[in-house]
Amino acid sequence: MTNSIETISLAEARAVIDICERKALDIKQPMNVAVVDAGGNLVAHIRMDDAWLGSIDISINKAFTARCFDITTEALGKESQPGKQFYGIHASNHGRIMLFGGGLPLLKDGKVVGAVGVSGGSGEQDCSVAEAGKKFFENTR
Repeated sequence: MTNSIETISLAEARAVIDICERKALDIKQPMNVAVVDAGGNLVAHIRMDDAWLGSIDISINKAFTARCFDITTEALGKESQPGKQFYGIHASNHGRIMLFGGGLPLLKDGKVVGAVGVSGGSGEQDCSVAEAGKKFFENTR
């Protein structure tokens, strides 16, 4: 018996990025957008013209975080405050854990197959762009 892991394809990752880029253009905010696979490995990334250089790594790490914990980075951030169950988690995984909005798991048939990470605007903007990509991906399944 062969076990296989369902994961996002390069074509699917590019489609998610395309939708995110369109949303970023709509709100007039240049963004960095990253998509990782089921193993948290980078599949595709874009840096839109004039997007912050510092947000490249943040977008990749938001996607990594969302996949590693199968939770939005915004929700993880709320649970990582002093007195909460994940306080201190930001120090794990060699400091790659992002605790603010813009990282979302991507599901196919109810299973996480990857994640999207967006950075370059306000938290609200990052979340809305990531959500557009997630919604597209999950509604085309």
